[in-house]
Amino acid sequence: MQCQKRAQDSPSQEHTDGKEEAMTSVVEPGTGDPTPERAEESRAADPAESGGAFCLQRVFEEVQGSSQLSAAPAEPPAVTVVAVERYLAQAPPAAPPQYWYDVTLADGAHRHRCHLAPRLNGLVQRARLRAGTRLRLTRCSYRYDEKRLNRGFFCLEGLERAAGTATAASGTPPDGHRPLQPLRGDNRHYLPLWNNEDPYGDVWVPDRPPVRVDVDVSKLTNLGHLEMTWRSRVHFHPLLVRILHKSRLNYYGKPDKKMDMPYQAYFEVADGSGMMSMVLWNSLCPEWYHSMKVGTVLLLAKYAIKTSYPFKTQPTPGDSQMKRFATIEINLNVRDPPSEISIIPEEMVKPEWGLPEVKYRFITRSELDDLPHNYSCDVIGLVTFVGRTERARKREHNEDFWLYRWAHAIDGTSDQPFILELFATSQPDVFERIHPMTYLVCTQMRVMQGLPENPSRTVYLTTSNESQIFITGWHKGQPYTKDAKVKNFIQWMKSQSEADQIKKTVIGGYYPFPRPPDSFLKYCKNNEVESVLKSIDEIGKEIEDLHYREHKRIAVQGIISAIRCVSFSDAAEEAPEEELVQVLCVKVNVRAARIVIRMKNFAFEFRTQLHSTKCFLLIIDQEGESSILETEETGRTGDSWQSDLWAQVKDKLINYFHHSKIFPESIPCKFDYMHKDLLMQQYNLHAAVHQPIEARTDKDISELKSANGLGYYEVTVLGINHDIAIDVAFLPLFCPDNPHLFQLEDIQNDTLLSCMSSISACQQKATSSGRLRDTFPLSDEIVKAAKELDGKHVICILDICHLGDDKVEVFLSKIYKTVEPGVLDPV
Repeated sequence: MQCQKRAQDSPSQEHTDGKEEAMTSVVEPGTGDPTPERAEESRAADPAESGGAFCLQRVFEEVQGSSQLSAAPAEPPAVTVVAVERYLAQAPPAAPPQYWYDVTLADGAHRHRCHLAPRLNGLVQRARLRAGTRLRLTRCSYRYDEKRLNRGFFCLEGLERAAGTATAASGTPPDGHRPLQPLRGDNRHYLPLWNNEDPYGDVWVPDRPPVRVDVDVSKLTNLGHLEMTWRSRVHFHPLLVRILHKSRLNYYGKPDKKMDMPYQAYFEVADGSGMMSMVLWNSLCPEWYHSMKVGTVLLLAKYAIKTSYPFKTQPTPGDSQMKRFATIEINLNVRDPPSEISIIPEEMVKPEWGLPEVKYRFITRSELDDLPHNYSCDVIGLVTFVGRTERARKREHNEDFWLYRWAHAIDGTSDQPFILELFATSQPDVFERIHPMTYLVCTQMRVMQGLPENPSRTVYLTTSNESQIFITGWHKGQPYTKDAKVKNFIQWMKSQSEADQIKKTVIGGYYPFPRPPDSFLKYCKNNEVESVLKSIDEIGKEIEDLHYREHKRIAVQGIISAIRCVSFSDAAEEAPEEELVQVLCVKVNVRAARIVIRMKNFAFEFRTQLHSTKCFLLIIDQEGESSILETEETGRTGDSWQSDLWAQVKDKLINYFHHSKIFPESIPCKFDYMHKDLLMQQYNLHAAVHQPIEARTDKDISELKSANGLGYYEVTVLGINHDIAIDVAFLPLFCPDNPHLFQLEDIQNDTLLSCMSSISACQQKATSSGRLRDTFPLSDEIVKAAKELDGKHVICILDICHLGDDKVEVFLSKIYKTVEPGVLDPV
């Protein structure tokens, strides 16, 4: 198929008001007539500059002209993914929620929105298909909606990776012109790509300005009077209230229920008589949610009153004396009746109205350790660490996820930081911009204290349903700026050296907190051991089922059989294709009559007839130089150890899984203002929409300075039946500039892992002071600890996380020793 034909040869597919549109207009099937925005899209790039201009248009014409409404182009066009958008799929009642995806493609001149065939959903779920990806379209079909007139959509049936750099921004319109309505089904809006709690799309009004209204206080009622009289009334007098608390959004869409905007959000509002819950429903959420902030004063009319939902979470009021009206709640709806909402400008609020001020429960870090479990509080601090964004599945075999990240913040009252578990709070702009050296405020946090699964007794804080988070740039005008402890923190920060503080900052990487508990029975909690343990053979299925940035913890039985040190320089990224034949190392094990040659992307071995009692390790560098390490028959070289059992069985395994590779996303980085955007982009999730070229950088994350050690350990776990094995990684986490970031005492009762962490910490300290070269040998202490486990059955807790594409990290987090069946003790 020829794709170089000029645009003038391509006939327009639609008409507007009986008049033929310009032939360069883009018309999406099923969306009706072209709009001015769509015509502007078609003029976004010069076809002469786009190379394969109008290739997509040609493919679509071929598809619609086919008797099967399907085609596989002879020359698959190269396209760039501009956007990937998600929405609820139609499914039978009681089926778990599943989702469909629409993909916007650009060919350099035009942009086309297509539906992704559901069998290809895994490409999105594992971030192989994402905004900015270059693809070739190998098969496409067209599907009509049989229940509607002139409604249909193109469906992507076959895709493959294409070489080249994403250039979508040069040939596509700005974000504001993207269509909003999904192509398939009855959905009227898109969901955020990676969770359901965040607002997404142009339908969400950023902010409604306050309006000047005349408040006739003689016609108002109050919350206390409302509670006493609501059963005897149908229509209620207006209310004047202030918002004291705000919940995150709740998406309650179901596959078998047709609703335009199945959202709700809770607010706690108050007047001089007390506090009551207020619920914002459905299509009022995108219209008002952003504008209803904590501290906002509302005038409400034509609202409904209902009995309170009994299982709703309750925030803790800053004023413990405030009366709570818990039996009823105010409901704001778009109909039955249509609620009237007005935001009163703060300068118009009069003291005689008697509206309460927003009060907080700020604590300092020095006060935290003495607070009880589940205590509700607010905190402020300087961010010294923020981890990568990860996801946790809400329920097994479900496509819904919680979005979260970890952060540390200091306030000068203790040498320990606040450890914060931050779940998405329906504030994506703030959540994605958290970085070191910003002032972080978190409200309605819950104290996690003395939990069995937190063996180090390290107290931490987690968000609640009513938490709000704010960083530098969002503090202006917030009610907490008047709080005494906030003012004290600001005064302390003025006395600090920014240069000194930034040295202690770290961003991203693997962060194993909270650590597994000190016994396996505590790890199992209320579950049967049999339901918690996985076989090593099942790990492949567990990894295959992971979604992008999904973090999961699994337990397997095995035998610690080998340990090898790997420096970060040895674990560099794969070489380009032209360098694939470069030899990394040649291992000659003469005793086993076996030679293994490891190259960039593969390894092979062959047998020999030699006999000896020695083992040689040859490494060939790029200059052709080589070095040989020689050792007697001890199972140990300079950087590795193996058990006698492993030497006997490793050539007879049925399956051997290799999951010990470390990726740049796994390694914490020193924070650097110059590369702030790159770092945040690296450790946030892939965006749903392709970023403009000026907002991106070509610098590679691996070029930035690591905050962690010389390398990591590859640990081989042999199955207890001696027929299967897996290589996993152990990453010793230590930051010499910030010793409180990764707590070594968390694994002090785990002899082997504690030994590996402590030795690595000492090595890193010595390296940072210039006393040690970039070497990473296996210490005598580690070998001794490994030998104590030689041949013994243990339980290994593995942290697994999908990093996108085919990258999956598997870290060893904890080792439990089984003394006898049913009796489990820590190592």
